[in-house]
Amino acid sequence: MNAMRLAGPAALERGVYTASAGNMAQGVAWSARAMGIPCTAIVPDTAPRTKLDAIERLGASVVKVPFETWWRVLEEHRYPGMDGRFIHPVSDPAVIAGNGTIGLEILEDLPDVDTILVPYGGGGLISGIAIAALARKPGIKLYACEVETAAPLRASLREGSPQTIEYRPSFVDGIGGRSVLPEMWPMVRGLVEDSIVVSPEEIAAAIRLLADRSRVIAEGAGACPVAAALQGSANGGKVVCVVSGGNIDSRKLARILEGNLPD
Repeated sequence: MNAMRLAGPAALERGVYTASAGNMAQGVAWSARAMGIPCTAIVPDTAPRTKLDAIERLGASVVKVPFETWWRVLEEHRYPGMDGRFIHPVSDPAVIAGNGTIGLEILEDLPDVDTILVPYGGGGLISGIAIAALARKPGIKLYACEVETAAPLRASLREGSPQTIEYRPSFVDGIGGRSVLPEMWPMVRGLVEDSIVVSPEEIAAAIRLLADRSRVIAEGAGACPVAAALQGSANGGKVVCVVSGGNIDSRKLARILEGNLPD
């Protein structure tokens, strides 16, 4: 992880911790194991067992907390009583820069892409991709993709300022929150065209499509851009969907493939 390399050995001697249950936590855990330092992931109680198992397999400890507590860690950049260097999963500049490599890879493989659709959780992923992609191709358009049960960016863009919304948990656990992180708002609003909001049902249909047609297993957050593309709300031309992860519990996946919506 870029953020850990930039921290320096003195800052890392007590270990690291992050507030993520997905690929970010796995990346921090992998890097911490390679550096021989302890790692802890603060995760929301809505995180599926699949994600927690993946983090623990990489040698990290998991601390499960209520979703509201987890979101406060993102807002306050710390967890009371936790020792070590906190690596923010969204707003750390090195993390955002690392995400930018995705934008560079997209343009390397598809130079004439017109639109990129990216899942929106806290804004770090789409910001990194957008900064890199816009630097290489100024006319490209970036759309954030949110689930309707937790879409604070759409509300914030409509009002012109960060908004707090009612958060409703769903099987789409990798994105969405109760607000837009204040430190991310100035960056995100200057980079994205808009937020495309889709329903859990549309995301479930996208998961089935990816599995049936492409043999790709996607979690709810990862399938959200595909659902947005199928909705037809994105700009025309060549569209790339960032399928950001496949950490979905097997029982939930089975229900979705059978045509049902997970609890």
